[in-house]
This record gives sequence, C-alpha cells and structure tokens, in this order.
Amino acid sequence: MKKEILVIDDNLSTLKQVASFLKDLYNFSLMRSGEKAVAYCETEKPDLILLDVDMPEMDGFETIKRLKVLKNLHNIPVLFLSGNIDSATEIKCLESGARDFITKPVDPSILLHRIALHLELSEYEVDLEKTRKELENNIVISFADLVESKDSNTGGHVIRTSRYLEILGRSAMDKGLFPEELTPRSLELMVKATPFHDIGKIGISDVILLKPGRLSDEEYAEVKRHTTVGGNFLYNIYRRLPEQEYLQYAYLMAEGHHERWDGKGYPYGLSEDNIPFCSRLLAVANVYDACLTNRIYRPNLNHRETHEIILRGRGTEFDPRIVDIYVTVSDIFAAFNVVQTSLPAARKRLYSAQ
Repeated sequence: MKKEILVIDDNLSTLKQVASFLKDLYNFSLMRSGEKAVAYCETEKPDLILLDVDMPEMDGFETIKRLKVLKNLHNIPVLFLSGNIDSATEIKCLESGARDFITKPVDPSILLHRIALHLELSEYEVDLEKTRKELENNIVISFADLVESKDSNTGGHVIRTSRYLEILGRSAMDKGLFPEELTPRSLELMVKATPFHDIGKIGISDVILLKPGRLSDEEYAEVKRHTTVGGNFLYNIYRRLPEQEYLQYAYLMAEGHHERWDGKGYPYGLSEDNIPFCSRLLAVANVYDACLTNRIYRPNLNHRETHEIILRGRGTEFDPRIVDIYVTVSDIFAAFNVVQTSLPAARKRLYSAQ
C-alpha cells in the first residue's frame, strides 16, 4: 500500500511541482494553508508531512505546533520546506519538532531520498515501540508468576483481577464518571499495573501465607505488611524509571488495595477520596475474584454469595459509586467467571491489544 504524504504550501506552483515528484510513488494530499491542514489532520493521518515555513496567517512553526498536539500525529515525521537557507532558520525548524529541512526550489532526488529515509525510520520506531511493549508485558506476566508461586491456590488471580478492573473502568468511562481520574490512557496503565498489586507477598514467609488454619494476631500483622513491602519496592523502581508510567499506579495499588472507604483498612487507615482512585477500583475487583477463588484457609464462594459481599461493603469497605458501577456489570463478571478461562488464554487476551 502506498504511503500518504501531506504537502502544505501556500504557493500553488510549489504544490504542483512536488505533486509531480510524488505521483508515481506515493498517495498525497495538497493543502494551501496551515489552518486547512490542521482541520484535515483532525480526522486523517498522513504518514509524512511536507510543510512550508513561510506562509501567511499561520506560518510553518505555528502549524507544526498545532499538528503536534493532535494525538494521532505526535510521532508523524514533518519535513520543512523553505527557500531561506540560513542556519538560524534551519535550527529553529529542528527545534520545533521537524525531522528534517529541505531547501526550495526542491530537488526531486533529494526530496524523494529524504521522504524514503524518514518513512523507513518511522516504521522502525513503530516496530521498536511494539517490541518495548511486548517486553514490558512479559515482565508484568513474570512478576505475576512470581507472586502466584507463593500460593498454589491463587493461580490466575492477578490476571483475572486485571480483567475485572478493566470492566469496571470501561463502564465508569461510558457513564462519564470520575473524568479527572479515569481516561482511556489511565485505564490502560491501571490494567497493566494490576498484576503487581500483591508483589509484596514475596517478602512474607511461606509458613504464614500457606498456613491452613486461622492466623494469630502477629501472623496477620505480618501478612498485612505485603502492602507496604510491595508499595516501597515498586516506588523505588518507579523513581528509577519514571517514564514507565504504569509503575506509578502499580505502587499506589500495591500499597492501597486493602484500604477501606470507612477508614478501617490498612496499612494507613485512609478513608473515602483520600484513597487513590486506582486502589478503590482495584479493591472491588480484587475482593470479587478472591471470594471466587479456593484458598488454603477456606473454599471458594459462588457468584451470588460474592455479589452479596460486594453489596454489603457499599459505603463501608468500598467506594459506593464503584459498587454501583459493579452492579451494572455484575452479569459480565459472572459470565467471565463461568468461562473459567485458563491463565495463558487470559494473558493472551489481556495483553495482545497493548
């Protein structure tokens, strides 16, 4: 499939000339103003943009500034065209976010070479980003395996909990709820972060975690430490890797998924909106799956019994607004539970789209 080139220049002769160079190799669209180009790019996504510097009303610098804020264009290569060849202009072009600078009148061989080069680099960047995401997802899954190796009765818990959290989050967005905390991007990061929420269990003795009977007060206090152990561990990683945005949610969720709406949770006794939103969302998803899962100290409950536990926790254990969202999607939760998807299949569905 031919790549799509957008050419923006107020000079009709230049547009016709560049079109003649492109016609056998690329699809192209021609725009005579920055305003029209920005409007066009709000719905269309070219593979590369050729942009004149000197245009009336909206020059090339203002045009690229407005193009770069469009979500679907921030990584699209922009090549400036200009008859002004002084070094100050060239530097300004590159500082504005352009990938290259081509002087006018345009030499066809230089133009086509630069276009081919930057399209190739752009494809490489896309492949590199895909590889990076695959590596990140594999790291998440490996951490999930590490956590679940601590307790043979919780296999698949962290992946299923990610799915329940995603269902809750999408429903909340559809209803326009929590607009400041919940966006498509933030939900994506929360889903990716959820498998880390119990990572602190690696610091808790297996003797306690695998104890079949009732825990003593001292043993229960030790188990509760998994929230701060996990939170501190993930926070230190996030400090070293702040560009990995999901780690910010990961340490908040690890630390806060046992806090309660009424302030009677742990580790800090936070209440209501003082509990991070991601932790409040996770609390419902986590308890739902935990109730449905066989544990060494108790058999699993069914959906109806679990549903009643969630409802009884409204306004005490859980944010009442999130419980209300759960009620609207409880049939989806139940259907997902009935399917009892195997762990590898659950992973494949959850991460293949990321």
